[in-house]
Amino acid sequence: MDTLSYKTLSVNKETADKQWVLVDATDQILGRMASQVAMILRGKKKPSFTPNADCGDNVIIINAEKIRMTGKKMTDKVYMHYTGNPGGQRFVGIKEMMAKQPTKVVEEAVRGMLPKNRLGAKLLDNLFVYAGPNHPHEAQKPKLINLNKE
Repeated sequence: MDTLSYKTLSVNKETADKQWVLVDATDQILGRMASQVAMILRGKKKPSFTPNADCGDNVIIINAEKIRMTGKKMTDKVYMHYTGNPGGQRFVGIKEMMAKQPTKVVEEAVRGMLPKNRLGAKLLDNLFVYAGPNHPHEAQKPKLINLNKE
């Protein structure tokens, strides 16, 4: 029996086959889209998935301002951050956040579905979110995918 045929191949940052993917967020539900984008960023659907390496694709999300939410999230959901000072806890509703920074809402949703470690922080560098339909990554020739069919 040839034991070399059973050798497990692990990819690393240099040998990963990274592609560019374009996702249109128009009328997408925020959480469902974020979970699918997190799986693409992580590379979980690739046969060469390695848990400890950045082997996922680069994802461009356009039209972040046209995202949808189910239920009463537009009135009830609140983002909290802490300034570091005593009494520095700040709360912002999602309606205000969507008006000021729609890209931040999508980034936070995807960030919450990635690992909470150094790898997750590096994977977030592969995410590019834009509020409108234009993006500066045409030279990379991103492939448009429809998340509703997957």
